[in-house]
Amino acid sequence: MTPDLLLAIDVGTQSVRAIAFDRNGRPVAQQRVRLDPPFVAPEPGWAEMDAEVYLDSAVQACRGLWSEIEPARIAALALTTQRGTLVNADSAGRPLRPAIVWPDQRLCSAPPALGVLWSALFAAAGARELLRQLQRQAEANWIAEHEPAIWARSERCLLLSGWLTHALVGDWVDSAACQVGYLPFDYRRQQWARPGDWRWKALAIRPGQLPRLVAPGQRLGGLTPAAAARLGLAPGLPLIAAAADKACEVLGSGGHDADCAHLSFGTAASINTTQPRYLEVQRLLPAYPAALPGSFNTEVHIQRGFWLVSWFGQQFGQAEAAHAAALGIEPEALFEPLLDQTPPGAQGLTLLPHWSPGLRDPGPEAKGAVIGFGDVHGRAHLYRAIIEGIVHQLRAGRELTEKKLGRRLARLVVSGGGSRSAGAVQIAADVFGLAAERPRLTDSSALGAAMLAAAGLGWYPDVASAARAMAGPTERFEPRPENVALYERLHREVFAPLAPRLAPLNRRLRAITGYPG
Repeated sequence: MTPDLLLAIDVGTQSVRAIAFDRNGRPVAQQRVRLDPPFVAPEPGWAEMDAEVYLDSAVQACRGLWSEIEPARIAALALTTQRGTLVNADSAGRPLRPAIVWPDQRLCSAPPALGVLWSALFAAAGARELLRQLQRQAEANWIAEHEPAIWARSERCLLLSGWLTHALVGDWVDSAACQVGYLPFDYRRQQWARPGDWRWKALAIRPGQLPRLVAPGQRLGGLTPAAAARLGLAPGLPLIAAAADKACEVLGSGGHDADCAHLSFGTAASINTTQPRYLEVQRLLPAYPAALPGSFNTEVHIQRGFWLVSWFGQQFGQAEAAHAAALGIEPEALFEPLLDQTPPGAQGLTLLPHWSPGLRDPGPEAKGAVIGFGDVHGRAHLYRAIIEGIVHQLRAGRELTEKKLGRRLARLVVSGGGSRSAGAVQIAADVFGLAAERPRLTDSSALGAAMLAAAGLGWYPDVASAARAMAGPTERFEPRPENVALYERLHREVFAPLAPRLAPLNRRLRAITGYPG
C-alpha cells in the first residue's frame, strides 16, 4: 500500500486531536481525546499537568484512527502543541515533576542576578520593570528557587513540544517555530541565544538542558520502535517539524499573507500577522516564529480569551452544560442563542477581558472589569459583552500592529474553537469593519502541521506552495454597516479609554488585596 496520508497530532489545552489529511488538505479520519481537567491547580493560580497524560492521550487518539483507516497509509506525521508549557526531565526523558502549563501565574521572588552591566543597560532603556516581570514569570526560575533538588536533577528543561518529540524519535530535538515561552531564545535569529546574551543571565536554564533546533518543514527524526509500537505505526516513520499551535493555526487557516489579520478564537485569543522581517508591535515584546520558515508572527494576545466562555459556562451556564452533556456536544454550542437575544453593544454592558495579568498592555496590575450594569441586563447581555470585549481587545491589537507596520490590514481571517460561533465571527466583522473569512475546517492548527509535513516530504516545493494547495474553502461574513457605526463609537469612546483609566485603581487594588500577587 502506497502511503498517501499525513498525520497531524495537535496537543491543545482542552484536548488532544489526531487527524489524517490527504495531500489536498482534506481530513480523512480524526479522533479527539478531551483533557478533563485541562490542568490541575495544587495552589491558587497554579496550572500543572502530568506530561505523560499528553503522551497517553496522543497515543489514544492515534489508536482510534486505525478503526477508520489503515496505518500503512500514513506517510509522515507532524506535531503541534500548546505553547509555553514547561517540562523538567532526567536524561532518559522521565518527567521529574508535573509540567507547568501556560496559564500558570506563580511568580519567582528571587530571580538570577543580571549583573551590573546588563542591569544598567536595561535601566537606561526604561525596561527594568519589564525584565523583572519576565524573570519573575519564568517557570524555570520558580523551580530553581522553590524546588532546588528537582532543578539539580533536571538534565532537560524544555517545552512540551520538545519533550513529546523526544518520546517519539528518541532525540532531544525540536522545531525552532515551537519556541514560545520564557526561554533563552533569540526570536530575531530564531535560534538559542548566543553565549554572553543577557537571556542566559536572566534565566536559570543551562544550554545543555535545551534541545537542538531545526526549521519548520525539516525532518526531526524517525519513530523509535517503542514509539511506533505504541502509536500503531511503522518504525522510522518521519516526524516533520511543525510549529506552535497558534503559528500552525495561522498557516492552516490561510491567514499568512502580510496584509491579513488573523484572529484566533482559542483558549488564549490572539491577533497575528505574518511578516518577512522581525517586527515588535509592543516594544521589547518579541515577534514569534511563524510556521512559514524564516517569517515572524506579530502577535498580540489575550491570555484568557475564549477561556472566558468556559468561565461563563461554569458560573452562569449550568443548565446549558447539563443539556449539552446529555446531547454529547460542547456547552458553548448552546450559548449561541444568547447572542441572538441581545442587541449589538449589549445595551451598554462593556467588558474588559483582562482576567490575567500580563507583561505590558496589560501590565501586571491588570484586572478584568464589567461596566454599564443596569436593571435590564441579564445573563445573555453578559455573554454578549464577553464576546464583544474579546473582539474589541483584538481590534486594539490590530491598531497597534497597523501603526507599527505603517499600513492598514486588508483581510480578516477568524479561526479557532470559538469561531464555530457564527455570532462571534459576525461580531468580529462588525467590530473590525472588514469581511471576516472563516475556514470551513475548524482544526486549522492541525491542518497547518499537515501542510508542513507535506512540504517536508517534498509533496510540494515549499511550505507556501503546500499552504496554497491544501487550504480549504472559507465562509464569508460581511460587516453590517449599522453595527459597524455603533461599534466604532463604543470602541473609540468607551473601550479604548477603559484600561488606562482603570490602571491606577487596579494598582491600588493589587496593593490592598495582594491579588494578583
